[in-house]
Amino acid sequence: MSKPNKPFGIVVMGVSGCGKSTVGAAIAERLSGHFADGDDFHPVQNVQRMSQGIALTDEDRLPWLSSLNQHLSVKRNDSGINVIACSALKRAYRDILRRDASVLFVHLYGDFDVIRLRSEARENHFMNTSLLQSQFDTLELPGSEESDSFVAVNIDADTQTVINNCLTQIDQHAHYKRWRTSA
Repeated sequence: MSKPNKPFGIVVMGVSGCGKSTVGAAIAERLSGHFADGDDFHPVQNVQRMSQGIALTDEDRLPWLSSLNQHLSVKRNDSGINVIACSALKRAYRDILRRDASVLFVHLYGDFDVIRLRSEARENHFMNTSLLQSQFDTLELPGSEESDSFVAVNIDADTQTVINNCLTQIDQHAHYKRWRTSA
C-alpha cells in the first residue's frame, strides 16, 4: 500500500503542564512522523505576556494558530504525519488548525491539582503557573460534532502508559484509518 499524498496532522492538546510536548514527541517518533512544539511558533510578544502571567487574547493567538495550520498542511517526511503540541483550548482554535489539514486531536486531560504540581515542577518554561486556572476556565471540551476528529486520554498514569493509550486510540480512530488507507 502506498503512503497517502496529503499529510495527516495530530494535535496533542490540553492545558499547560498536561504533557503535550513529551507525549507529542513520543507519538511522532513511534509513527515516524515530524514533531513540532506549538510553543516554538509563538511570537516573542506572546511569550513575554505569558511569562508575566498575562493571558493571551484570541487576537494574540490568531497569527500563531494560522502558522500552526500551515505547518500541519505540509508533508514534511515520507510518513506524512505531522504532530504538534498545542493547547487548542477553544473550538474556534481547533477550527483554524484543521482548516486546511486533515487533523486528529488528542486531548490530554487530568485533575487540576495533578497538572498544577507538574507545572510547578517544570524548569525553564515560560508559562506562568498562575495562568493554569484561566486555561481550565477557557477549555471548551470537544462536543459530539467534533467526535470524528477527537480522542481523549487521561494523564493519570505513568508517561509510557499515557503514550501507549494515545497510540492505541489514534490507531483505532476512523479518521486516522481513512487517511492511512487513502491512495
